[in-house]
Amino acid sequence: MSYSNVMNEIYLYDSLSNKKRKFEPIDQNHVRIYACGPTVYNFAHIGNARMAVVFDSFVRLFRNKYPNVTYVSNITDIDDKIIEAANESDVPINELTKKYTDIYNADMSYLNVLQPDIQPKATEYVEDMVNFIDKLIQKDKAYEKDGHVFFHVPSYEGYGKLSNREIDQQLAGSRVQVSDIKKNQQDFVLWKPSSESQPGWQSPWGIGRPGWHTECCVMSEVNLKIPFDIHGGGQDLLFPHHENEIAQSCASVNSDNPEDYAKYWIHNGFVTIDGEKMSKSLDNIILLNDLLKEHDGETIRLALLSSHYRKSLDWNENVIKQSKVLLDKVYDFLHSCDDDLDGEIDKSLLENFSNDLDIPKVLTSINELLKNKSSSNTRTIKQSLLFAGSILGVFNKNSSEWNKPVEMSDSELAEIEKLIDERKALKDSRDFSGADAIRDSLLEKGIELVDTEDGTTWKSKH
Repeated sequence: MSYSNVMNEIYLYDSLSNKKRKFEPIDQNHVRIYACGPTVYNFAHIGNARMAVVFDSFVRLFRNKYPNVTYVSNITDIDDKIIEAANESDVPINELTKKYTDIYNADMSYLNVLQPDIQPKATEYVEDMVNFIDKLIQKDKAYEKDGHVFFHVPSYEGYGKLSNREIDQQLAGSRVQVSDIKKNQQDFVLWKPSSESQPGWQSPWGIGRPGWHTECCVMSEVNLKIPFDIHGGGQDLLFPHHENEIAQSCASVNSDNPEDYAKYWIHNGFVTIDGEKMSKSLDNIILLNDLLKEHDGETIRLALLSSHYRKSLDWNENVIKQSKVLLDKVYDFLHSCDDDLDGEIDKSLLENFSNDLDIPKVLTSINELLKNKSSSNTRTIKQSLLFAGSILGVFNKNSSEWNKPVEMSDSELAEIEKLIDERKALKDSRDFSGADAIRDSLLEKGIELVDTEDGTTWKSKH
């Protein structure tokens, strides 16, 4: 369902200008968006999932405003990490990357992430990358040395505009490998030679493979043409990846203006685990594949959207719980409604979506709508919820599907009744914290207690 006739003007926080800007597409009839996708050598973690969910929501937002939106998000299927993982697993690289690409797309589907309009794989564009690199060499922006090709950072005057870094402030080796064959230690690799045991392609500089930064430059330009409207990805990509993309693409068209590559830059924040950054050293990386075994995809998606996309999201059980509670409330309300859809959409929802995709405020508005529901505004609330769901990517199940019963044994049923009795005794003795603890423990298991004048009943939630 399209709501293009009701959408406000959209404002985005642009990482390039470091301010919120009114979105004005290059072509009013065709919005073009590129977001850096995963490097497929392992299962996706929730940081990968957050990026995918955030940009899927952005795409949904723009499709409710503009007649044609093309969304490109790539697959990096050649990379040193991939080579290392394939060697450790003793499997061919193409087999490894296909496996994890398929798993990634399946996991995203569970989160109701729409398939990108185009999902290019880096290995399918190597010839284009060779031609692109050769053009940079011809323009004296890059140089070859011992089978390597490097981008010469000092040759591009606009370097550092995205990350606000001066060239002379960058420490050699901090983000770029130190090498005695470089003209400048900030120079980064566009092409690297491959050994006999490594995958490689023919080039004017010998058998080798492209650098990561070049891959995204070429895949975005081939599929969207430059300049395009929006380039995005995780905050960790801002430097050096996106900075290096800008340098190459703008240098290729003799421009020092980053907007000649992409007009707006969007970056989502990190995911932390109980206040700490995810890392192998802390052994706190949460894989999406594991999480989906415990929770419904819609619950995970809403949890990933619960913090403003530009801010860090601290992942914990409470985030999951709060998302599940809200989904239950929405589905219960929708189940109670008729099928009429002639109400107005709540203005606060329109304002908050249009204001840099402010989903936390959207969720506050949804809770307020449900809190203040009455017989006179049912249709307005239903229309508003379905509109919100069209952008959030939730509320798309029917209520019976969401509230499907859970099969239980006689002993499990008896245990629920026992806990209900214990809870009543605690409430009678005014131990309300103990009573709430029982209620919460049951809710975590998918059992929602309903207090009535005749006593307490329960219903199962998946």
